[in-house]
Amino acid sequence: MPSRPGFEIGGQTVAPGTRRTIDLPVSVLSDHTPVSMSVHVVHGRKPGPVLFVSAAIHGDEVIGVEIARRLLRSKQINRLNGTLMVVPIVNAFGFLNQSRYLPDRRDLNRTFPGSEGGSLSARLAHLFMTEVVARSDFGIDLHSAAIHRTNFPQIRLSSSNPETLRLSEVFGAPLIIHAGHRDGSLRREAAKIGVDVLLLEAGEALRFDELSGRVGFGGILRVMHAMGMISGKGVSKNRVASLTAKTTTWIRAPAGGILRSYRATGDGTSAGEALGVISDPFGDNEIEVRSTMGGIIIGRTNMPVVNEGDALFHVAKTITRDPVTAVETMASQIEADPLFDEDEII
Repeated sequence: MPSRPGFEIGGQTVAPGTRRTIDLPVSVLSDHTPVSMSVHVVHGRKPGPVLFVSAAIHGDEVIGVEIARRLLRSKQINRLNGTLMVVPIVNAFGFLNQSRYLPDRRDLNRTFPGSEGGSLSARLAHLFMTEVVARSDFGIDLHSAAIHRTNFPQIRLSSSNPETLRLSEVFGAPLIIHAGHRDGSLRREAAKIGVDVLLLEAGEALRFDELSGRVGFGGILRVMHAMGMISGKGVSKNRVASLTAKTTTWIRAPAGGILRSYRATGDGTSAGEALGVISDPFGDNEIEVRSTMGGIIIGRTNMPVVNEGDALFHVAKTITRDPVTAVETMASQIEADPLFDEDEII
């Protein structure tokens, strides 16, 4: 029986049963420092799907980098069917500067598919599309909220492909949101070439939190198991079905002042319920912030100082009779899942 061919990327070959980090040159900084996009390739001995996992398309979204680190250190991927490509830091420029953007002030996730001879962001987007996405069958892209905001762990998808829908449920995030594509986004351009992408939103920019880390790491392993890439040993089971939402809305500040929040992400709310109160610095005037619809709080600001019109609470209307109990049950199970020692995961 002929051996499986090597995996070609960046003009290099990764042999079956091996793993390597491939540095793809991106640019040279003004001080002559070279910048590359590093892709860690795990090429299994047996055939199977090609999956990419990416993080830090926005350079300040560091929770995805931690999830990628946990994935690369897990023992499950040592016996892999197919090929796994992990890019912990897509936007190295933003990561080094603790910034969402690239040096040209562009948002990389509004620049896809990019172009070989365009701006810095266009060139990076083109490199990622041609070297990583185009070689894949499926992708998982890791994000967090912007700076000074936080997101409850949620999967976002727009595909109606039954297999993609199944994998979104297998992932096991507390919430699945059906959200349309944004122009220039990775999900939109990947879908055009037949590669569906699950997008995980979890946590806050420039911060780690353990719930987001566990949701992301466990979800990726469950998807890989469902795709036939790894065995089920050491993979936590998804025991509660994710909630689904197709409608979300931001509750905005009715006035400027100092916000005191009553509710956190993951909390349920009903229409008209007070989510917080805005006071002037002297405490003479107070205005309640009330929810405009019932659902679950999936995002909120962490800043107490707000201006009129600022987005404060992000509420999703879920398709379920008892969303609060479902979220609490899932969150408690995620927290209860054991963290396996490295030598326990085989």
